[in-house]
Amino acid sequence: MKLKSLMLTTSAALLAVPALAQDMADEMTIVSWGGAYQNSQLKAYVEPYQEMHPEVQIIWDESSAEAVAGMRAQSEAGNITWDLVDVTAADSMRLCDEGLAMEIDPDEILAEAPDGTPASEDFGEEMLVSECFIPQIAYSYTFGYRTDVEEWEGRTPDEICDVFNLEEFPGQRSLEKRPHNNMEWALYCDGVAWEDVYDTLETEEGQDRALAKLDTIKDQTVWWTAGADTPQLLADGEVVLGSTYNGRLFSVIEEQDQPVAMLWDAQSYDLDGWVIPDGLDEPTLNRVKDFLYFATDTQRLADQAAWISYGPARKSSAPLVGQHAELGIDMAPHMPTNPDNASNAFVQNYEWWADYRDDLDSKFQAWLAQ
Repeated sequence: MKLKSLMLTTSAALLAVPALAQDMADEMTIVSWGGAYQNSQLKAYVEPYQEMHPEVQIIWDESSAEAVAGMRAQSEAGNITWDLVDVTAADSMRLCDEGLAMEIDPDEILAEAPDGTPASEDFGEEMLVSECFIPQIAYSYTFGYRTDVEEWEGRTPDEICDVFNLEEFPGQRSLEKRPHNNMEWALYCDGVAWEDVYDTLETEEGQDRALAKLDTIKDQTVWWTAGADTPQLLADGEVVLGSTYNGRLFSVIEEQDQPVAMLWDAQSYDLDGWVIPDGLDEPTLNRVKDFLYFATDTQRLADQAAWISYGPARKSSAPLVGQHAELGIDMAPHMPTNPDNASNAFVQNYEWWADYRDDLDSKFQAWLAQ
């Protein structure tokens, strides 16, 4: 997919944006995650937007992993320095509940689908998880593994519980340095059915049970905090098996051609999207709305899938997903939502994590320090 093709529907779509008739700032700070994902945003809609608006300067801040803490601190200081923030679904709920993110009406600020379907219907109720959230993509947390580990004697991990099997699959693992997903995987591999995982995690006993399971691999685990960590650790051979975002693994496997493969079993679905910090001045807010109208339309979200293997949030975008913009390979088989990859997937309970995240974060970090 060529970048010039991304521009075809732009002018007509933007004519409908109310902000065009208003004063707009010429600078915008966007908070994202860095790496392959941020590059997909840059290629799919930031660069095309700047081609139309060369007067606009985009400043990137790669602090999305700390978005909640950052927006809390800015609000308390009365100094909002972020203009548009990329967050997970659960974090959007926390920010919305705390009044740190602006409530939006998707049908007022987002483009319709090409057939006239309102944005709220095109995204769907399952995507619009909070009144402040503007979804971009569906992605998953899953595992990558080295394909050249001699000690595995030709075996390859094909189910999630192999992560906890040090006898057949020895070697260093990498896991994210937070309770998300780790607790769910641990309980599942300790015999808890998916439908009972969150009820179990609500109890002190369930939390201790999950941590006890994680104890079995704790001394063989490197703890990551940035999405780029596991792909680099795998590429360098410092770990043999590790979790991260499926798009990061796509990059190391397909773009970098490293001896790494994907373990799709028990991938954890999540949503990622935008929130607008509450309290922006009017010109900045007008610019943010103008950008969002463009960046989240049907074509732009489909274009993003040409750069990374994440499923676009709009229903109308899915049929437009084609080949990788540079590699020329079909992207559909690499999507987490592909039926061949999704047979044992689970969907994170965003509302549950919004309620329990702070308490479990504290308990998890205390466990790590033991």
